[in-house]
Amino acid sequence: MYSVEQYARAHIVTDADIPEDETIPVVLRYDPEADPRSVRVGLPGTQTHDGMHEWTFSRSLLEQGLRAPAGTGEVRVWPCGRVQAVVEFHSAQGVSVVQFESKALLRFLRRTYMATAPVGR
Repeated sequence: MYSVEQYARAHIVTDADIPEDETIPVVLRYDPEADPRSVRVGLPGTQTHDGMHEWTFSRSLLEQGLRAPAGTGEVRVWPCGRVQAVVEFHSAQGVSVVQFESKALLRFLRRTYMATAPVGR
């Protein structure tokens, strides 16, 4: 088993004055040694030492949300058209709605399953 870290670009969906074509850097992480059922998404912010706010949630939630709306708590995921997916993060500070290319999230999920696949098959 090994850790997976993948960088992706995403769009923040907001009413704020941000150009529509501007993307933000996002880090997708999976560490089967720490928690084989969870993935982490790092968004730019000030909450951690590296300037990223990290959200941890179920890997199955991410997978389900790429096919149909999923989640009811702090994290919700749903498909948006044929090539995009939305991940919505709720906190006491507000809501962050982040739009990804679905293929980036699918590639990340594939890599997480490869990281936990038995060796020697």
